[in-house]
Amino acid sequence: QAQLVESGGGLVQTGGSLRLSCAASGSIRDISAMGWYRQAPGKQRELVASITIGGTTNYADSVKGRFTISRDNAKNTVYLQMNSLKPEDTSVYTCNVRRTIRSVTVTREIDYWGQGTQVTVSS
Repeated sequence: QAQLVESGGGLVQTGGSLRLSCAASGSIRDISAMGWYRQAPGKQRELVASITIGGTTNYADSVKGRFTISRDNAKNTVYLQMNSLKPEDTSVYTCNVRRTIRSVTVTREIDYWGQGTQVTVSS
């Protein structure tokens, strides 16, 4: 019954790689964007990377050049390839899917959130 299913977290050494995936239920329609957030203990939640349904991407400055977000629209799935991992990347990573419902006069946005997957990078 989970609407978002995340996988790929784990423990790696500095410089290692992980690939996160998030599959959204086919019942979630009108998806406009998908992305990944993270929130380490004692820190604010931050957007790591996002991608629109059309393929436009955005990255946090701290991960540019190291992380790559991609998606498979047919599978309602978003991926986050994380390379050159650093200890400061350690966090719970949570998938976000935004649904945008439009009419002539009203636009409604609904966010769906995954359970989160732990990424730990050891020094």
